[in-house]
Amino acid sequence: MRFIAAFLVLITHGIDANLFSSASMRSTYASVVLIAGLAGVTYFFILSGFILTYVQRTTDTAKAFWWRRFLKIYPTHLITLVGALLLVSFVLGRAINGGTATLHFLLIQSYFPQFDVRTIFNGPAWSLSCEVTFYLCFPLLARYIGRIRPERLWAWAGVVVAAIFAMPLLAKVVLPGQAPMPGFGMSELEFWFVAQFPPVRMLEFVFGIILARIVLTGRKLPLNLPAAAALTVIVYVMTPLFPLSYNVVAVEVIPLGLVIAASAVRDASGRPSWLGSRPMLWLGNVSYAMFMSHYLIVVYVRQLFGSPEGWSTPMGFLMLGVLFAITLLVSWMLFRLVEDPIMKRFASSKSRPRHAAPPPPPAAGPPAETPGPVASAASSIVP
Repeated sequence: MRFIAAFLVLITHGIDANLFSSASMRSTYASVVLIAGLAGVTYFFILSGFILTYVQRTTDTAKAFWWRRFLKIYPTHLITLVGALLLVSFVLGRAINGGTATLHFLLIQSYFPQFDVRTIFNGPAWSLSCEVTFYLCFPLLARYIGRIRPERLWAWAGVVVAAIFAMPLLAKVVLPGQAPMPGFGMSELEFWFVAQFPPVRMLEFVFGIILARIVLTGRKLPLNLPAAAALTVIVYVMTPLFPLSYNVVAVEVIPLGLVIAASAVRDASGRPSWLGSRPMLWLGNVSYAMFMSHYLIVVYVRQLFGSPEGWSTPMGFLMLGVLFAITLLVSWMLFRLVEDPIMKRFASSKSRPRHAAPPPPPAAGPPAETPGPVASAASSIVP
């Protein structure tokens, strides 16, 4: 499912690629895919906290954990950032601000409220800036959340969800007043605080940690995977009824969290699923590289195809398919030549196979013989 979330983010950035010459088609496309891309990022943040907890090594140290996280994310980030700098310079013909580039190299750009500072190079890397904060805090968070008594976990999950829903209101109360961005419905400061400020987005990460403990301690889930997936779709269809500031994160948090938790239970029970098929496992392996490289291709490389005014609707979708195919090829190369060799060489553990499935939760049935969707995600997120 990591690939599905990455794909949703990719098609959302098709908004920035000016694929369609028709203004009505551009508007329709944006209205359909925007919330899907936002939900994809929410899914990633919840899944990150869930998986890191679900496969946590009892003998691990904070230093060892941070080293593996660095090896997992930074080499691909560095390559895509350098690629972005070259594309901005030579394809778009823009000058590079050294100070802004330094913020991106250090992965601290999401702490700055200026939209251009966060997104001027490789736009999706703002989320990696958030993940770095999550990783730095994870050993401490896991320790204290691990002390919560199992019967109180659902209550704490509710507290975190309530805090997520409170963030849009808090943004209006504490931030200086600004006019909404044209055609967007939120001011630049509001959007930064709710959507891209690392301490606020860490609430989803904490929610994922708590959900992992709920599954691992055998707490009952209210919905199985098909029902959770159906709820996600229903809520997505209903998003026009809510203000954009709540659609950015809050509205989809509960359905997506239940999808992740129910997937883990299904995975541990050993029931077969198309999400555990060989093609989906391959796509899951390349999903991080895809997430980090797609913007460069969809937005920058797209310029090499000409037609800055866009194409007809069929040709616009065909071009999106071409850009997706290029992204998959680049993602596979990054995984095969950079990410996988580095992890195998410097982050593998002889005492625990890197791709081993995590133990099943106590009340979830026998262990799976082959990795399912969550176990495969674990092999991609946590070495």
